[in-house]
Amino acid sequence: MKLYLDLDNYDYQPERYKYAVEQMMLTLFPEERPEYPPREGRTLKGETNAARFTLRRSPVWTTVRAQVYRPQGMGQAAVRVGSGELDRPPEQVYHTLQHALKMAFYQAGTALLGGEPPWGALTGVRPVKLPTREMAAGATPEQARASLERDCYVSPERAKLAVDCAQASLDAQRALKEDEVSLYVGIPFCPTRCAYCSFVSADVGRTLKLLEPYLDALLEEIGALGRVLERTGRGLRTFYMGGGTPTTLSAGQLDRLLARCREVLPLEGCTEYTVEAGRPDTIDREKLEVLKRHGVGRISINPQTLEDHVLRAIGRKHAAGDIRAANDLARSVGFDCINMDLIAGLPQDSCEGFRRSLEGVLEMEPENITVHTLALKKGSALMERGGSLPSGAEVAEMLDFSREILIQRGYRPYYLYRQKYMSGALENVGWAKPGTENLYNIIMMEELQTVVSVGGGGVTKLVDHAAGRIVRLPNPKYPHDYLTLREKVLAQKEELVRFYGPAVP
Repeated sequence: MKLYLDLDNYDYQPERYKYAVEQMMLTLFPEERPEYPPREGRTLKGETNAARFTLRRSPVWTTVRAQVYRPQGMGQAAVRVGSGELDRPPEQVYHTLQHALKMAFYQAGTALLGGEPPWGALTGVRPVKLPTREMAAGATPEQARASLERDCYVSPERAKLAVDCAQASLDAQRALKEDEVSLYVGIPFCPTRCAYCSFVSADVGRTLKLLEPYLDALLEEIGALGRVLERTGRGLRTFYMGGGTPTTLSAGQLDRLLARCREVLPLEGCTEYTVEAGRPDTIDREKLEVLKRHGVGRISINPQTLEDHVLRAIGRKHAAGDIRAANDLARSVGFDCINMDLIAGLPQDSCEGFRRSLEGVLEMEPENITVHTLALKKGSALMERGGSLPSGAEVAEMLDFSREILIQRGYRPYYLYRQKYMSGALENVGWAKPGTENLYNIIMMEELQTVVSVGGGGVTKLVDHAAGRIVRLPNPKYPHDYLTLREKVLAQKEELVRFYGPAVP
């Protein structure tokens, strides 16, 4: 879609507003990608795929107008703001104009579409932050929900989801302490690469030789982190090992890794240990017993689907029966908190197939169920080669079914996020039996405290709520790069000391 930001008549730096209008474009027209044609010789006569934004200021009001051109015609809308609001500090002006641009685009676009997306005018990854902020300031859940529906055009069902997750976020905040951080340990290896995945950086079949040197480097980074945490006086509240698939490691490698964590990290106050054992073709009794012996209390066993033909379509080398066997094995070892993931919108799936998968997962009675919406990610096989995907309307039906049946079965939503290029502009939701919510997931998604990451693909986020500051420190994604940049990775841990300062004696 061609985007024309004609705002420079008042020197409002149109370049700053590209991200805002692109996010709204993806919300309304997810199949489109932004273009910024030159203005010379431009005509919008006969245009069928463009949006133009203009700004006109008078002494009292400033009007931001959006004109959206599509094959079905042209829609337009205007949003007014008090001109005095544009005489404030630059950052305040930026937020005022950004909101006005998005709302004008939304109103013009939905007038053409003849309907509204489920999340209304909300863009971005974390819609839960809005009701959390309102409720922390004294609003009731009912008031926060009404605000989402009234001001952001969010559907009643999604507004309730967001408010329920906001309540879980507020409960989590009250349980956290100032001198705590959380830990993410990244294992970027999988037995095979799924068609939807852009994250997993190494297929073990091709990179088996990197596993041992990777583990050596990871243990060295964990040691460096332990020394830094001691200097800053910070303890660990939650521990989460993800990937990739951590159980790609052997039982001996897992034992070595977890023993090193126990040896050098401040885990005395850690209340939650999670390890993703997502692929049943990587799980055996010996590995599960190692995890249990080291205090891991929550694992993920992730079907994504229980339809065998869909498993084949996404590149999985196991069958639905293997998921059930892995779940039975984990229960026999003593795990009493298991998470299972499903993805709505997988290639060759259907509403009926997704329904069967979710009902099959519910028969296994996991404590946590995460329902993802398929997002087409750059670098994934699905993005590059395509596939037979359910429509956005079908995916919405899958999520509606999941919401209804999970609530009926006693699950409650506790964290939620969205992604780019997500089918139907929908959401991912974590559901839990009351009392089994995963604190790390809430902390990570709502940025409630610092999450320190070690290993390939992890991103450390240093959070200072008092100053409203978040510092991101990414580790290299690929194992080879992680090994090559080993010294840089270790040196980066010193940023924690600069951020927090040394511990007070």
